[in-house]
Amino acid sequence: MRLIAPSVLSADFGHLAQDLEMINRSEADWLHVDVMDGTFVPNISFGFPLMEPMRKYCTKPLDVHLMIVHPEKYVERFCDAGAWSVGFHLEAVDDPLPILDLIKAKGVRTCLTINPDIDVKRLVPYLDKVDMVLLMSVFAGFGGQKFIPETMDKIRFIKSEIAQRGLKTLIEIDGGVNTENARDLFEAGADVLVAGSAVFGAKDPEEAIKRMKA
Repeated sequence: MRLIAPSVLSADFGHLAQDLEMINRSEADWLHVDVMDGTFVPNISFGFPLMEPMRKYCTKPLDVHLMIVHPEKYVERFCDAGAWSVGFHLEAVDDPLPILDLIKAKGVRTCLTINPDIDVKRLVPYLDKVDMVLLMSVFAGFGGQKFIPETMDKIRFIKSEIAQRGLKTLIEIDGGVNTENARDLFEAGADVLVAGSAVFGAKDPEEAIKRMKA
């Protein structure tokens, strides 16, 4: 599976409808929605008010990534706001299982995320309980960071664990993804690539998406 999920965080919010219409025309599969609270990560992005116009103008599934503390307080509201999938950070919670149950009860796909400094083995006990795992290939909260090469080994490890268990859990990668490393990421075992500036900062965003998928 080779899916591309452009990150709306890199879009032009002064012309959001136009950027979302471009995503609709493109070969992008999902729209990645980064939600930052200024506590779990240093920056603040946006919340529920922008979910409505994104849901209105975007025909692609909304892949919501919560970089927040206390995700249990908000996951249901993001589901109700139109999220197709909701992910949160393993290191932000004591026990992810009750939160995953809240998301599942809404009929929304589940995702568990870790930052680069979290041992990838911590995801293993949850591989059969989520639809997707998201490996951050940069530290959450900042755009424009360089891809961390060690992510490749993490992808291969998780892919092997998924295969050994006969699961269909997807692997998503977020951070420093571009047209140069997309092929290597897919070949290592990634299923979904999140791309921000590599798409919205490109001279031809639709072509950039096409090249990454190819």
